[in-house]
Amino acid sequence: MTESFPRLFARTRRFTLGVPRGFTISPDGGRVIFLRSRSGTDPVTCLWEFDVATGAERLVVDPLVLGAADEDLPPEERARRERSREAAGGVVAYATDSAVEQAVFALSGALYLVDLAAGAVRRLETPGPVIDPRLNPLGTHVAYVTGGALRVRDLATDEDVALAAEDGVTYGLAEFIASEEMSRMRGYWWSPAGDALLVERVDEAPVTRWHIADPANPASEPATVAYPAAGTPNARTELFVFGLDGSRTAVPYGDEYLATAIWDDHGLAIVTMPRDQKAMRLFTVADGRPTLVREDIDPAWVEIISGVPDHLSDGSLVWVADSEGGRRLIVDDRPVTPPTLQVRSVLAVDGDTILFQASADPTEVQVWTCSAGVLTRVSPEEPGVYSGTAAGGTTVIIGSTLESQTSVTRIFRDGRLCGHIDSHTERSGLDLRVSFVPTGKRNLATAVLLPSWYEPGTAKLPVLMDPYGGPGAQRVLASGRMFLESQWWAEQGFAVIVADGRGTPGRGPAFEREVLHDFTVTLDDQVEALHGAAQQYDLDLSRVGIRGWSFGGYLAALAVLRRPDVFHAAVAGAPVTEWRLYDTCYTERYLGHPDEGHYDASSLLADAEKLERPLLLVHGLADDNVVAAHTLRLSSALLAAGRPHTVLPLSGVTHMTPQEVVAENLLLLQLDFLKKALG
Repeated sequence: MTESFPRLFARTRRFTLGVPRGFTISPDGGRVIFLRSRSGTDPVTCLWEFDVATGAERLVVDPLVLGAADEDLPPEERARRERSREAAGGVVAYATDSAVEQAVFALSGALYLVDLAAGAVRRLETPGPVIDPRLNPLGTHVAYVTGGALRVRDLATDEDVALAAEDGVTYGLAEFIASEEMSRMRGYWWSPAGDALLVERVDEAPVTRWHIADPANPASEPATVAYPAAGTPNARTELFVFGLDGSRTAVPYGDEYLATAIWDDHGLAIVTMPRDQKAMRLFTVADGRPTLVREDIDPAWVEIISGVPDHLSDGSLVWVADSEGGRRLIVDDRPVTPPTLQVRSVLAVDGDTILFQASADPTEVQVWTCSAGVLTRVSPEEPGVYSGTAAGGTTVIIGSTLESQTSVTRIFRDGRLCGHIDSHTERSGLDLRVSFVPTGKRNLATAVLLPSWYEPGTAKLPVLMDPYGGPGAQRVLASGRMFLESQWWAEQGFAVIVADGRGTPGRGPAFEREVLHDFTVTLDDQVEALHGAAQQYDLDLSRVGIRGWSFGGYLAALAVLRRPDVFHAAVAGAPVTEWRLYDTCYTERYLGHPDEGHYDASSLLADAEKLERPLLLVHGLADDNVVAAHTLRLSSALLAAGRPHTVLPLSGVTHMTPQEVVAENLLLLQLDFLKKALG
C-alpha cells in the first residue's frame, strides 16, 4: 500500500478532501451549514446542511449540477485561494444572513444565491467575475467585489450599483500582507442593520512591482505582482463607511496595518498595528471617529490572535493578551485563564459563553468554554487537536488524535452529544508508528517515526529530519493526520524526526520570541532534537538527511551549509535564502527593518562556499510568495563558489504545489535523491 501513497497523497490534496469544514450554526441551534466534498478524492466542494434534531444530512448545493465542473477563476480569486492555501474547488466559501436562511457564494466567478430551506439556487447576473460575496445580516442585499470595485445588489429589486469604485485602487479586498501574514482574508464588513459597510481601500501604487515569468512558455507575458519586500513600501490602506444611501465617511487610523475589524450590535471596532508590530491598538468607531479602547505593547512584537475582539451579550469585551508569561483570555480587563493555559484563538461567543482553543501541553490543542468565569474543557479527554464553533446552544467540535488518521465532527446540544457529521477522508493505508519524546535542555516537542516493519536492535536506521521549524506553525501535534507523509518516509527505511523548536506556538510568548533577530537558532534546536532522539533510539548519525518546504526549506539548506558535521544531505523546497526578498510583515516582525542589521546572519547567500554536502533545491517558478529568485540566487552563489548542487524548477507551480502529478512525483524524486545522497 505504501507504494501508492504518493499518488493518493496527491489525489486527496494531502488527505484534506472530504473533511467537513466551514461550519455555520443557525441562531436557534437547529441547523448546521457546512462544506464538504463527496469523497476523499473528489476536489469539488459542496454545501450541506445537518439537522441537529434528526441527525440527517442534506445536500444543498452541488456545483456539478450548476454546470461548474471546470472552474474558470478570475485572477483575484486564484490569488485569494493561494493566500488561504485552498486546494479544493467548487463552493470553497459562502456567507449567510444572520438568520442563516439564505447563503451566497461564487462559482467560476458567477454569483449565486441559495434558499437554504428550499435548496433553490438562483444565479445573479453581475457586470464581472465575483470575489467574496457577502449577504447583509437582514438578507436583503448582497455585496461583492468585481474589477476592484465593491458593488451592492438589492435582492428585491435586482438593482446593482457600484458603492465604491476608483481606477487604480481596490475596494473591499484584503491586501497581500493582510491575507498572507495576518490571516485577514476580507476587506469589508456589513453593519448589523444591513444599511452600511466598513470598506478597506487599497492603493498598491507605492509597492515595488515584481515580474513572475513563465520560462517554459516564453511567449507569455510575465505576471506583474505588487510585492512589498522587507524594508520597502507597503500598500496604502484606508477605511471608509459607505451607506447604502450614498454617504461616505472616512475612518482615519495612523498605523501601518489593519489587523481586523468587527461590526456587531455593540458597535464598530477596528484593530491596528504600527509597522514594527510592537503595539496592537483597539479602537471603537462612532461617526468616523476612532476612540482608543485598549493598547497592548511588547518589546519584540504583539501576536495577532484570531476571533478577537468580540463581545458577550452584555457588551463585555472579549480579548486575548500576554500576561504573567502566558497568552490569556481577557474579559474586559480581567484575565480569566491561567498563564499555564496558552490561548490559541477564540472560536465563538454564544451569548455569555466563550468557546476558545488553548494548550496546556504544546502538542495538544483543546477546546474550552468560559462562562461566568468558569472554565470547562469541552473537547474529548483524549489528547488531540480540536476546533469548533457554537451558536444557539449548539456546539460543533471537530478534532483528531494520534490514533485517528481522519477528523471526527461531533455535534453537542446544550452540552449533550447528539450527532456526528461524517468525514469522507480517504484512508492512507499506513500504520502510524509515531512516538513523542522531549529532547534537549529545552524539552523540545519531538516526534520520532519508525518503519512499521522495523525491529529495534536489528540495525541502525538512517535519519531524515522533517521540520517546518519556523515561527507561527507547529508540526508536532497529537493528530495522526500531521504525520502521514512523515510515516511514508519512514516506510522507505528512515527514522524520521519532526521537532518544533524555538519560535513555535503553544509554549508561551517567551519561547516564541527567542527567534527575535536570529532565525538560525531554529537550526540549533534541530541539532539538539536529533541528538536527544539518538539517546533513545538506534540511529545512524553518519547518514542524516533533512527536508522541508518554505521555512522548512530554508532550515534544510541552512543545515547543510552551516552544520555539515551533522547533516549529510538536504532537500530544500521553496526556501527563503535571502530575507530581504521576503515580505515586510513577516520578516520585519522577527528580524526588524533591514537597516537594523539583523538580516545577514540569517541569510544563506554568503554561506555558499561552505557547501560540501548534496543539496537539492526545488522551487515553483510561479511562486508569488517565496519567489523563485531565492533559489536562483543561492544557485548562482553556489556556482560562483564552485559548489555542486541540484536544482529542480517546477514550471507553472506556485507555493502550494497543488498539481496532482507534481505533488506525486515530487515525493518520489526527493526519495531518489536522498537515497543516493545518503548511500
